Amino acid sequence: MTERIVIAGFGGQGIMLLGKILATAAMKEGRHVIWMPCYGPEVRGGTAHCLVVISDREIGSPYFQEADSMIIMNELSLKKFKKMIKKGGVLVVNSSLACPEKEKGINIISHPFSDIAVSLGNIKVANVISLGCLLARKKIVKIKSVLKVITEMAPKGKEELVYINQKALVEGGKLR
Repeated sequence: MTERIVIAGFGGQGIMLLGKILATAAMKEGRHVIWMPCYGPEVRGGTAHCLVVISDREIGSPYFQEADSMIIMNELSLKKFKKMIKKGGVLVVNSSLACPEKEKGINIISHPFSDIAVSLGNIKVANVISLGCLLARKKIVKIKSVLKVITEMAPKGKEELVYINQKALVEGGKLR
């Protein structure tokens, strides 16, 4: 099993962190992983993205032409990356900031992750809600592994961040 994932949005949406959480959870499960953050001028207001490859076998290259799954957090990223999703792939879109058009052969899951995050009390957890949503559809890694990584990555003295992110992951898992 190999899963190729694109995570994209604008700078400040926690795109790189989300990729790192996903990759770390997969490593904890004993899988081969590549996490490739893509920095550059994009972080200054344009799109920021990362590529994550998770496999049961060694991975030859971090680059890929087609993604099995995508998490897209804004319209600019949707326009830039949608063409990479393969037929039968899962496209998770933040409908608070992007409006995907239906496309034959692509499983589009669209929810207002930013709005849901605001209702939970912290706009910054929209990314984690989207991950929960993806993991409810595709069992890429176990939720338990992601919850553990969230706990381990939180800065000392910021236990409220652990709680809100765990709550966001579970809330995203309820979305289909």
